[in-house]
Amino acid sequence: MSVHSGPARPNPVRLELVASPHLKAPDSTARIMWTVSATLLPLVIAATWSFGPSALLVIASAVIGAVGVERWFGHDGALGDGSAALTGLLLGLTLPAGLPLWMAALGGAFGVGFGKLLFGGLGQNVFNPALVGRAFLQAAFPTALTTWPLPRQGWSVFAGDTFAIPMLRGGTDALTGATPLGLMKFEQVSTPVYDLFLGTTGGSLGETSAVLILLGGAYLAYRNYLNWRIPVSILAVVAGLSSAIHAIDPAGFPGAPFMLFSGGLMLGAVYMATDMVTSPVTHRGAWIYGAGIGALVVLIRLWGGLPEGIMYAILLMNALVPFIDGATQPRVFGTAAARGGSGGVAR
Repeated sequence: MSVHSGPARPNPVRLELVASPHLKAPDSTARIMWTVSATLLPLVIAATWSFGPSALLVIASAVIGAVGVERWFGHDGALGDGSAALTGLLLGLTLPAGLPLWMAALGGAFGVGFGKLLFGGLGQNVFNPALVGRAFLQAAFPTALTTWPLPRQGWSVFAGDTFAIPMLRGGTDALTGATPLGLMKFEQVSTPVYDLFLGTTGGSLGETSAVLILLGGAYLAYRNYLNWRIPVSILAVVAGLSSAIHAIDPAGFPGAPFMLFSGGLMLGAVYMATDMVTSPVTHRGAWIYGAGIGALVVLIRLWGGLPEGIMYAILLMNALVPFIDGATQPRVFGTAAARGGSGGVAR
């Protein structure tokens, strides 16, 4: 005898209500930060090859200082996004190979602490944290920050005062010399562009190879991890202004190739100025921002008291980013621009 149980009931449909966005891109903050760090590894290797183990130790110390402050004062999970490690890595590449390790660590700690956490953490800072750390070291220890060990002294030589005890001078010295920018500004001695392009000159660790920086930047632009308009506008303005000034006085001012490939311009234009948090969000704003940096670099290099100007140029333009974004906001669809030039009037 069979019993008819009736038609099977369908499984109940589960309705989920979630907030937008409903479609998420595969690129997270952590993925972007660690990818940018990965593109800098060839530059770290090149710096270590040129300046020996001191270069690697300086970079590692800056990373340890940055990550340490993030670990103790940042929110839970902050270390995993890779922003502190990237800050330390970028800071280390702006330093000379002979800098005492405790100074590099202090710079990394200051950059994250006062350049990021003080403003509320990731996404809230106004200035590039790595450059904040670099500016602090430049102001606190100007002699150490302007002592440049010469490359190719061998792996058995530690550059400068690598292991100096805080507030004391170390006992290991290395051969030092002026950077190409210093030679040009104060002695009117030019450096072959070939050496500048390959980084076989004295200077900061990030000046090792322009070609590696450009390759890394091209990959990041392809992945849409940086706004290509910023480095293009920086380099274009530097090339245009320096060419015009050089044409007026060829003996007194260097031409575009020297200005483009000397100093930290390439590293600053590709990796520092393009920081997503401290750069404009509009395309027009990116062009204005980059042009301002390029003009300030030429102004400081040629007529300022320092041979290099990329750090101060970026920090100054960082301060203007909110105003640039406010002035370059696109018109909202369905509205007309107000006569005063800001906002819109709904139709």
